[in-house]
Amino acid sequence: MTDHYDVIVAGAGPAGGQCARDLAERGHDVVVLETEAEEEFPAQSNKSTAGTFPSMMASFGVPEDVVMNYTDDVVLESPNEHFTRRQPGAVLEFGDFKQWLVEDGRETGAEYRFDARVNKPLLEDGEIVGVRYAGDEELHADIVVDATGPAAPLAKKLGVSDLERKNQAIGVEYEMEGVDVNCEGYADLTDAMMLRLDHELAPGGYSWIFHTGGDTAKVGLCYIQNEAHRDYARDGMGIDDYLQYWLDNDPRFENAERIEGKQHRGSAHIQMPTGMSTDNFMAIGDTVPTIDPLWGEGIHTCMKSGRTAAITADRCLTSSDGDTSAEAMSIYDDLWHERVAPKMRTRLLMTQLLYLAPNGRYDTLMADLNSMDGDALAAANAGSKRALAKLMHLEDLPLLARFARERLAE
Repeated sequence: MTDHYDVIVAGAGPAGGQCARDLAERGHDVVVLETEAEEEFPAQSNKSTAGTFPSMMASFGVPEDVVMNYTDDVVLESPNEHFTRRQPGAVLEFGDFKQWLVEDGRETGAEYRFDARVNKPLLEDGEIVGVRYAGDEELHADIVVDATGPAAPLAKKLGVSDLERKNQAIGVEYEMEGVDVNCEGYADLTDAMMLRLDHELAPGGYSWIFHTGGDTAKVGLCYIQNEAHRDYARDGMGIDDYLQYWLDNDPRFENAERIEGKQHRGSAHIQMPTGMSTDNFMAIGDTVPTIDPLWGEGIHTCMKSGRTAAITADRCLTSSDGDTSAEAMSIYDDLWHERVAPKMRTRLLMTQLLYLAPNGRYDTLMADLNSMDGDALAAANAGSKRALAKLMHLEDLPLLARFARERLAE
């Protein structure tokens, strides 16, 4: 062990683990500091539904043995309609996936220290030069990366992160058996990932069923406690109450039971990042935040965030003058907007507008999606204003006016 590294990464999630893998492969001395004890990892941080797509699996060499089920379709549901699109995907066992990242990172040359909660940045002349962790332990590095998620102990103290509570999405999920994935009156969810827009179940958010094989599935919901949630929420009901309400009233769960020890809770912020880097420092993954605001896919964006940070660190450390100044590190910000989350602002606006819409409008949306060709749908999902305009109706004018008023008020 040493007390000085090229790079310190705080957090062993998808972003931190991928950043460490790439840096070690490039020959840099990198250490990952993880809060959890190794014998428990990742019990406390096993919080993701872990639905992803072949592009992520191929780009990052993810092995098949962390996949619970390969899926063929993505299904969108509204209260009375549904839309199915052929889109191959994979539902991962998130705990196994995180353990693989650690094992592969170590084989590549990264060092991991567990039970090593990062407490604060070490500063010299106002610049970060290392971290304090596990109480009073200290490490120094040329570059420090915060991949701790919303906790962001380094990014917050450096003034890089400004995560707002009003933008925090919360979610809960059960892994269940006995689920009827091909129930009469509903879309066939065999080998599918389904997202449902229905304020009765998830006011201001969405719920999901991800088939994990046989009669098992991941079942959950999430929402942001924003104006849409306040419009549609019922008094006295919390997120667990909404999930139980769905389980009690949807015939697909009539004979379903929760799998013991398979409950997941998580949170992420849905907002534009206010900062990502400064002298000797980058914030990655959900510290930024990085999750896709529209459909909640986070693994791929976090992995791309980690890789982008590794590219930046490698470039800065191997330059002739070893420049890790804020200006040099800002390469990361540019790459993030270009490669990790392009059109982020447009997708955020789409998300805010989508969750303001009433349930009846979701039924209309499904009908519109069923009438569109695949290219037009892909363009709309990517934030094309022309494609989005095709989904608008005259009766949307009051909704758009309210949306504009609320954005101006902010």
